[in-house]
Amino acid sequence: MPLAVTGVARARTARGFTLIELMTAIALVAVLASLAVSGWDGWRNKVRTKKAQEDIIAIGAVVDQHLQDTGALPADLAAIGRSGLRDPWGNAYEYLPLVTPAAKGAARKDHSLVPLNSDYDLYSKGPDGATAAPLTAKASRDDILRANNGRFVGPASMY
Repeated sequence: MPLAVTGVARARTARGFTLIELMTAIALVAVLASLAVSGWDGWRNKVRTKKAQEDIIAIGAVVDQHLQDTGALPADLAAIGRSGLRDPWGNAYEYLPLVTPAAKGAARKDHSLVPLNSDYDLYSKGPDGATAAPLTAKASRDDILRANNGRFVGPASMY
């Protein structure tokens, strides 16, 4: 009889996982999933930022070509056929030619309140869709912008 009891005991332990084993496996899967999601979001944001930078460089090249061909900056992005272009977050790109004193007052400014460009401003409002003229404003920190007359294109937080 002791043999039969031992066989029954083995059959009970071999049926499945214990509750602790299942909870440990679920916790491990949850941790791995959260790491994967945060990595994916970071990668997606980098891709969107890079796309916005490339768009700004391309639009700037068209604006510069228009300036070279006509001797004047376009009044808006519609004048160069780019009015419907949206950034990766769904916002329209902002363009401001700095040819009048009023436009120069509305220009994007660095931490010393000096305009970023002397010819025109071109930027994306970034993921939050909000912006302000000085880069020190919280709403401007995630903007993707053109500065130093095109020598810098990138996030405002890096300028």
